Amino acid sequence: MTGSPESKLNTQCSPWLLARGKRLLDLVIALPALIVAGPVIVVGAIGIRLTSPGSLFFRHPRAGLDGQVFVVLKLRTMREISPKDESSAVSDAQRLTRFGSFLRRYSLDELPQLINVVRGEMSIVGPRPLPLHYISSYTDTQRRRLLTRPGITGLSQVVTRNASDWPHKLALDVDYIDQARLSLDLCIIFKTFRAVITGSGVAAPGHATMPEFKATPPETDQ
Repeated sequence: MTGSPESKLNTQCSPWLLARGKRLLDLVIALPALIVAGPVIVVGAIGIRLTSPGSLFFRHPRAGLDGQVFVVLKLRTMREISPKDESSAVSDAQRLTRFGSFLRRYSLDELPQLINVVRGEMSIVGPRPLPLHYISSYTDTQRRRLLTRPGITGLSQVVTRNASDWPHKLALDVDYIDQARLSLDLCIIFKTFRAVITGSGVAAPGHATMPEFKATPPETDQ
């Protein structure tokens, strides 16, 4: 098996448990978590309403399992683009609100995605759901990240979060596919709490969030 050394989490799980247990694990975690997170989502929505005009939630079509389209749900962290903004380049740093930055630091904006998990569109653990137009830029290897449901958290999130370049992040996603184990999911969930508490790696170096993904040069596709 190939992959990044830091992504090697040696775990074992039978294919039967992986296929049937992953969905069960999602529901066992997502349903109670959604009840607990409900008040936090409400408080977050109130904070958005008080600090930034516009919708409370960010809804965007993303690529799910096998590239199927679904709408991801997040608490809105950026100022909505106005017709005036559309005529000029407005960076993520300019659009990111102060309250939105707080939400992103502790991944509170991701909590509504528990609804996506309950619906079966996402999993608790898996590659992050990315915009549809990214698919055409994937290499054959990178496209393998679509072989499983996208996740709220994943191997890339606990290893680098956003503090890495796209080739490394996508390579970690493929590593997750190759290492797929139910116990690996549990390990990633545990490590996610540590990553969220420290609030590190929220943005790529030199960016407010993560830069646009561009096609990976052929020589970097291992």
